[in-house]
Amino acid sequence: MPAETQDAYIETDFEVVIGLEVHSQLLTKSKMFCTCSTGYANAAPNTHVCPICMGMPGVLPVINRQAIAYTIMTALALNCNIPAYSRFDRKNYSYPDLMKGYQISQYDVPLSKDGYLTVERNGQTRKIGITRVHLEEDTARLLHHEGYSLIDVN
Repeated sequence: MPAETQDAYIETDFEVVIGLEVHSQLLTKSKMFCTCSTGYANAAPNTHVCPICMGMPGVLPVINRQAIAYTIMTALALNCNIPAYSRFDRKNYSYPDLMKGYQISQYDVPLSKDGYLTVERNGQTRKIGITRVHLEEDTARLLHHEGYSLIDVN
């Protein structure tokens, strides 16, 4: 190693662990927990909404089967285990684009867990651990204007 960078390295007994959280939007025709369209790119704000999107009292979300299928395909590609049982929970937190006050998500009992991605570099193969692949609903988005912000639940 060059002398000028030698001082930047310190020997320790610690292992460096780097965690990444990757979000992706699934290309489904309807939202995660209702039948509203996901074609919001050119739509006027709040035109693809229903009582479920808005979190109205008494409504019951229904899972998007295509989203489950896409998630399981991703999990299998990442060598994850698919348990026989999975669970969605309400993650409660306060954020301006979370009008319901909760987000339907997975953490404790996800659709898949304990996978890996095999990578190769300089002829050496290494397995990168994947803790879980799970689903969660997308929250609304904030539209910022000068002096104020609006919420678009599309």
